[in-house]
Amino acid sequence: MGTNLGSKHRDANMTTRVLVRDVMNSPIISSSPDSNIKEIAEKMKKERIGSIVIFKNEEPVGIVTDWDIVTDGFSRDVPPSSIIVSEIMKRLYTIEGEETITEAARLLRKHNIKRLGVVYKNRLVGIISSSDVIAVTPDLIDVVSEKSALIRGETGRPQGHISGYCDECGEWSDLLLYNDGTFICEECRVESTVE
Repeated sequence: MGTNLGSKHRDANMTTRVLVRDVMNSPIISSSPDSNIKEIAEKMKKERIGSIVIFKNEEPVGIVTDWDIVTDGFSRDVPPSSIIVSEIMKRLYTIEGEETITEAARLLRKHNIKRLGVVYKNRLVGIISSSDVIAVTPDLIDVVSEKSALIRGETGRPQGHISGYCDECGEWSDLLLYNDGTFICEECRVESTVE
């Protein structure tokens, strides 16, 4: 039988887990603090991204977004090549990759920002944006709604398959069944009948 990774998430508010690492953008596109905003803007255009992480001596020291370039850079009415990134970069707030997107949304709202650095083993490994969180929210709401309806017995198919994370092994499955307060994938169901 698999370890019970999902047991701490069985309360009504967290029947489905989507982790930051599941939706983050990686690899990180970076630059140095002495770059100018013309170079940064060109890199953003080439990579088709809206932010660049600023590294100094292999450590992240800030972030520059397309919004920073417009509001703190081009609004100065000076050549973009004369504005150094360190003059306009902002603090890079971070979140652990194992945190939920709910926590990411809370931090984004708390700090009134649109991007968080994602950390794994004390190393910056990605970026999660508010648009990444929004992109998965409708699907997450559908899954949680379907699970809630099953728990309350409000569907015509109480034993129907749904998608989500297995409460036994923690893996995603499109064949979850609700039984006795838990959602179990096909593999865990087979394992439990073999024992």
